[in-house]
Amino acid sequence: MKAYNFIALGTHPEWRIQAAHWFHEKWEIPLEEYLISIDDSIQRREPVPQWYVVTEEEKIIAGAGVIENDFHDRKDLTPNVCALYVEPEKRNQGIAGKLLEHICREMVEKGINTLYLITEHTTFYERYGWDFLCMVQGDDGELMRMYQKISHFP
Repeated sequence: MKAYNFIALGTHPEWRIQAAHWFHEKWEIPLEEYLISIDDSIQRREPVPQWYVVTEEEKIIAGAGVIENDFHDRKDLTPNVCALYVEPEKRNQGIAGKLLEHICREMVEKGINTLYLITEHTTFYERYGWDFLCMVQGDDGELMRMYQKISHFP
């Protein structure tokens, strides 16, 4: 795999505007929501929220966040990895897996061993050690697959 840069926005605020625009373009969540959450990760230094991007030559090619709840009814299943996206031309190179591993490792360092995520995918996350947990109802009423990852790093 090429040498990509994995950047935690909480410690690299110089990426906040570019990252917020990038996530907004991918997921169509209001730009202001991303800025508020990214700023929260920068200012509070709490374990959640956290935002990450992967760059290649100063261009964002992938990213994801960790938030309390990713628009579903199971408020007890927290925190959630959200907004995972890899640019189409960079897919199938292991970037998503490396980003997920990076996020899990950083969250363990912050005292959080268990992460959750919702998805419509049925086999993608299993290859990275995530386990199907249950179905949850999204805020839009649709049922989504909830996955869980329990991490232990030395």
